[in-house]
Amino acid sequence: MAVELNHTIVSTHDKRASARFLAELLGLEVAPQYGPFVPVRIPNGVTLDYADTAGSITPQHYAFLVSEDDFDAIFARVRKASLSYWADPYHHRPGEINHNDGGRGVYFDDPNGHNLEILTRPYGSGEG
Repeated sequence: MAVELNHTIVSTHDKRASARFLAELLGLEVAPQYGPFVPVRIPNGVTLDYADTAGSITPQHYAFLVSEDDFDAIFARVRKASLSYWADPYHHRPGEINHNDGGRGVYFDDPNGHNLEILTRPYGSGEG
């Protein structure tokens, strides 16, 4: 059986601004609006479909596996935007990156409180 994640809906208070925020940080493009959604296509074919909601937003976690070079570029954009960042998902290690599994990882929030992560090694893939 072949199962692949195709898309997920990301709740926002401003779908265009939120999609643009992610796309600019990751060096991607915002796709044209499709129905009520503003999609950002990740290179592996998955889209994050941004949708407006009037209610409260429950923060979700979105992790992006990137190359070492892409990590450097994205992390530079995070710092240039003066975003707070952490080495852990619970925000206990501010201003740090982690070196889990022999790679690098960092967490930062989007404008709706979603916890975004970039990492260079999948969890469990290498040294502790």
